[in-house]
Amino acid sequence: MVFSTLFFIFTYFPIVLALHYLCPVKWRNGLLLVVNLIFYGWKKPAYIFIMFASIGIDYVHGLLVEKAKSQGNDRRARRYVVQSVVFNLALLGFFKYWDFIARSLAGLGLGFMPVLGLELPVGISFYTFQTMSYTIDVYRGDAKAQRSIVNFGTFVTLFPQLIAGPILKYKDLADQIDERDYPVERFAAGVQIFTVGLAKKVLLANNIGALWEVYKAMPAASLTTAGAWLGVVAFAFQLYFDFSGYSDMAVGLGNMLGFEFTGNFNYPYTARSITDFWRRWHISLSSWFRDYLYFPLGGSRVGKGRLVFNLLVVWAATGIWHGANWNFLLWGLYYGILLVGEKLLWGEGLKKLPAPVQHGYTLLIVLVGWALFAIEDFAALGPYLSAMFGFAAGGLWNGAVGYYLRSYGVVLVLAALASTPLGAKSWEKLPQKGKAVALPLLMLFALALATAYLVDGTYNPFLYFQF
Repeated sequence: MVFSTLFFIFTYFPIVLALHYLCPVKWRNGLLLVVNLIFYGWKKPAYIFIMFASIGIDYVHGLLVEKAKSQGNDRRARRYVVQSVVFNLALLGFFKYWDFIARSLAGLGLGFMPVLGLELPVGISFYTFQTMSYTIDVYRGDAKAQRSIVNFGTFVTLFPQLIAGPILKYKDLADQIDERDYPVERFAAGVQIFTVGLAKKVLLANNIGALWEVYKAMPAASLTTAGAWLGVVAFAFQLYFDFSGYSDMAVGLGNMLGFEFTGNFNYPYTARSITDFWRRWHISLSSWFRDYLYFPLGGSRVGKGRLVFNLLVVWAATGIWHGANWNFLLWGLYYGILLVGEKLLWGEGLKKLPAPVQHGYTLLIVLVGWALFAIEDFAALGPYLSAMFGFAAGGLWNGAVGYYLRSYGVVLVLAALASTPLGAKSWEKLPQKGKAVALPLLMLFALALATAYLVDGTYNPFLYFQF
């Protein structure tokens, strides 16, 4: 089930919301567990059994870890943590990477692994990371083991963020799972955040995404340098508004159900370095890898050689987490190398340059990175990157570029403005009385406009579902 559908907005979620607030507080987690599983298994009920396995294994291992720690048996506690991590990685690896590895080996003439044609369970990359964080948090003493399997199941399956994040760490949500309050202000903020996220997704991401589809499908012989850059700019905006819009909707839905999730984006396209960019983009994933992989490897409090190793391992893992294809590994290593460079070579010099130069440097690197990310076929990736850097079969410019700039000019300008804090800062300067009148009108207008688009439109993908 997808948030940006008429069925979810006007049927499923209103019913869930009504049941949730009519239900006694002590039974609300049980109700949420049921509606979470219905949401998750809406089109593929078989996926629910995978979810049950993940819940059961990690629930039991959390209790075992805590018991071993209480008995002073740290070795046994570590063994239980390792078992939990291995199970989750094996589950993720089987469904996400088996066929990738099998095809790669077959390409080398090694056909001992059959290609199974596995379909990736939606959200498995997200909820396996969440359940792994649980046993690790219990081992570290950052959270207590959850005694109620219903409450633990609610955490794992919480539908607002289940299928595309943000990735929740158990230690950050444990208290809210057991007990939460329901202030009207949080509910109202949730409505606002959800509506903004819906508008970002439906009105910006979907519209600008259609331009990327044109250039993604364009034959290399027709590609121009200007067109290649226009296409990757369109993808950059589509991915940002698609994923940040989804994350906003998740935060808003959580607010309406009494939860407080942390934000997942902080205007990443305003960053002045690659380090800064990754503090602003998909914050929950970056912080997960930082807490559960980078720091355990030693972080930055090591020698230069080990620091390079740590960064490359983390970014190789970040790349391959996004997808079972070589371009994602290349994309991750691309950022790993650049972050090594910023930490050890040119980072301090970069800070001394004028802000526009820092910003231009960052955007150039990010846009090249999105080309690596978006084009999975290496046969198409090479010509596309060549076109971006002036070696386009179609030359520098043609009439098609002008046509698409005229056709998508308004949405490109709106996307550029909406990817900066300009709107939020302008809103803050308005008088409080004016905002009180304007806010509900703006929300109703955005909801009506998004609804009209959903009634009429057919292009409505969620890009991060595939990861």
